[in-house]
Amino acid sequence: MPITFLLISVIGLGVIAWAMSRARSAHFAPVAGKLKLALPGHYGLYAAIWTVVPALLVAWLWTFISPGLVQGAILADPAAAALPAFDFERDTVLNEAFALAQNPNAFVSDPIAQQLAPVIAAAQSKFGWMGAVLSIIAALAGGAFGYTRVKAGFPARTRIERIVLGALLLASFVAIVTTVGIIASLIFESARFFSMVSPIDFLFGTNWTPDTMASATSDMGDDLGAVPLFWGTFFIGAVIAMLVAIPFGLMSAIYLTQYASPRARSILKPMLEILAGIPTVVYGYFAALTAAPFIRDLAMAVGITNASTESALAAGLVMGVMIIPFVSSMADDSIAAVPQAMRDGSLAMGATTSETIKKVLIPAALPGIVAGVMLAISRAIGETMIVYMAAGASANLSANPFERMTTVTYQIAALLTGEGSFDHPTTLSAFALGLVLFIVTLILNIVALRVVKRFREAYE
Repeated sequence: MPITFLLISVIGLGVIAWAMSRARSAHFAPVAGKLKLALPGHYGLYAAIWTVVPALLVAWLWTFISPGLVQGAILADPAAAALPAFDFERDTVLNEAFALAQNPNAFVSDPIAQQLAPVIAAAQSKFGWMGAVLSIIAALAGGAFGYTRVKAGFPARTRIERIVLGALLLASFVAIVTTVGIIASLIFESARFFSMVSPIDFLFGTNWTPDTMASATSDMGDDLGAVPLFWGTFFIGAVIAMLVAIPFGLMSAIYLTQYASPRARSILKPMLEILAGIPTVVYGYFAALTAAPFIRDLAMAVGITNASTESALAAGLVMGVMIIPFVSSMADDSIAAVPQAMRDGSLAMGATTSETIKKVLIPAALPGIVAGVMLAISRAIGETMIVYMAAGASANLSANPFERMTTVTYQIAALLTGEGSFDHPTTLSAFALGLVLFIVTLILNIVALRVVKRFREAYE
């Protein structure tokens, strides 16, 4: 389907319908009461919606219909009679033909694909333009219907508000359905995994050596103990990273809200928040090329002879720097939201600025600070690239920060991006890891809400 032509045409028709309906309703007397106050813009928007939405709906439906029509046109061509009877071989030839139809310079080894490529290109063009014409017809019909509704007394504003409400409900429904789908897929695939591997062996085993080449029917409980992964995730994301992020984030927020001049704040706060916009792969390169070698040299200087350029400390430190803005921004907003009267009252009682911060502002802003810390922890335990590039893939159960470690997210990515079968316990273990990570995150959020509720009630 010629997407560019279709979008320009539909948007143009929508603008025309909006302008015509707005001009037609300009001389209407405003209608109040049960119909509310309907302005010309409401009439124009109503007609534009009736123009654009049906066209986009038809175009969306056509994307499901047109592939079958194209396939039928291909198989009806005499050249298709030479296609192999075996499904796999036939699909391979057709894929090459489709690739050649999209890109004339593509390399194709099968002569049948070369014969079918022009047929595919012609069919795609034919049915694409057919879908575009149908969409434009739907736009014209919808626009005409919307234009005929433009008359005095028509509750255009009420209808627009209902449409907006419906769109908001649909967005909420999509978010809920997506969440339910994610949870359902995790539970279903995890149940398959736990039918092959004992949950006790998985949750409490200390040996993680997955083998995708092993037989799917063999007992792999001793090789899929996830405790080293849980420990690595906790040690890197919730210990080392938080030891960096919480002090620096909280202190920067205190300085920006209580000590910095307006000019200094206008410069330092955007610079601090730039850290949140840097891609994680850039942090990974920095960790691998700068932080990790420095930490290796530091470890060798203190007498660790087998120090490596991959370590939990390197990944944790860089991860902590990455999530400083999460802690700082939430703490900044929470401290700034504390009523000025509380600060003034403390200072009037003779407390110093530091005592006011420690005894008044921080306790009052604690719910927001806790929320920022929990957000930062969730962000840290879900990080993959920094761990991949700086911490390594070794599942070590150790408290030595100079050793290599791995995390749950790294192993999920490694297991699901390989060539393993989704019927194999090793591949299915990724879903079990994801389920555990989801449950842990949920528990952290519940604990954070309880803490927030407790301290919020203390200051009401």
